[in-house]
Amino acid sequence: MAFVQDNESMSSYGVMRGLPFQRPPFTQAKLVRCVRGKVLDVAVDIRKGSPTYGKHVAVELTEDNHRQFFIPKGFAHGFAVLSETAVFQYKCDEFYHPEADGGISILDDSLGIDWRIPTEHAILSEKDTKHPLLEDFDSPFVYSK
Repeated sequence: MAFVQDNESMSSYGVMRGLPFQRPPFTQAKLVRCVRGKVLDVAVDIRKGSPTYGKHVAVELTEDNHRQFFIPKGFAHGFAVLSETAVFQYKCDEFYHPEADGGISILDDSLGIDWRIPTEHAILSEKDTKHPLLEDFDSPFVYSK
């Protein structure tokens, strides 16, 4: 796998981002890490027919634990900032294509994600408030063994 784009963002406590992905043919895999502060990073399987469809994995990434988290194609991705500020870096294997933007609502209770901050106090972008719930979502991704 070759990464073609590196990104870095700085956010404050309570910022939640998610759960975006890029639609085919511009799907992305990402490798993420937190170089300052602490975030809860989440990947949700959105591949139709997958035995883990709608399930998530959550990993705490911090400047101290030096963990990295790989998000494969066919997964939606998001994070919540748990420290006063956080610097988040991610590598992508496909360039950003705004016309391919998609997402699942970060506030979808059916996903069962404990974001570790009260979602009623979360700081969300306007774009992230418009994503559909999983039950209203028609995924462009299909699971294959």
